[in-house]
Amino acid sequence: MGTTISKDTLTFLKDLGKNNNREWFEANKKTFKTHEKAVKDFFAELHEQMNTHDEIDKMKVFRIYRDVRFSKDKTPYKTHLAGSFHRAKPRLRGGYYVHIKPGDSFIATGFWEPNKDDLFRIRKELEMDASEFRKIISAKKFKEIWGGLVGDQVKTAPKGFNKEDKNIDLIRYKQFIFTKKFTDKEVTSKDFLKEVDEAFVTIRPYFDHMSEVLTTDLNGVSLID
Repeated sequence: MGTTISKDTLTFLKDLGKNNNREWFEANKKTFKTHEKAVKDFFAELHEQMNTHDEIDKMKVFRIYRDVRFSKDKTPYKTHLAGSFHRAKPRLRGGYYVHIKPGDSFIATGFWEPNKDDLFRIRKELEMDASEFRKIISAKKFKEIWGGLVGDQVKTAPKGFNKEDKNIDLIRYKQFIFTKKFTDKEVTSKDFLKEVDEAFVTIRPYFDHMSEVLTTDLNGVSLID
């Protein structure tokens, strides 16, 4: 694991933030392409490493161009570089995300936008028995790396669920996400790729549990062939 993120890449992204216009970007596009390739190489090596302990069926590196059609912010470029890694569906669930931005780099894992059926299934599992879920996310090493569960929630209780349920604190979630932040110094260190990969290894008990939930019905019968 030898690929690193350069300090120059973070500097370029800072400069882009100060000069977020087409004229500046076109004048510096060759430099951008150099940094983009280096980050893509980092993601490719991380992808290769992750496949030694998981099954990643798709890696996506996001484009620098912003979709401004429905946004009040009309700046044409993102000021970060990012990639996502998708596990082999339908058997394996959950996703990984890496966000490189000066002063605001982080990794994220979990379930960003579970579809209606998956969200209902997760909530019903938590309503029935949340003990395994709680045990996994409260494990010492897990909490040291990932902290607590984050994501959007409903204010009281989802339709059809009791707001007095003992597991309503979990059932309220609409997203089931964990994040970990990194400083610029950490991002540009020689150990960054290793640390990201180790964090992704640590999330696996959570993914394994959620994959089992989302591929079975409430009686434990498989929903996939």
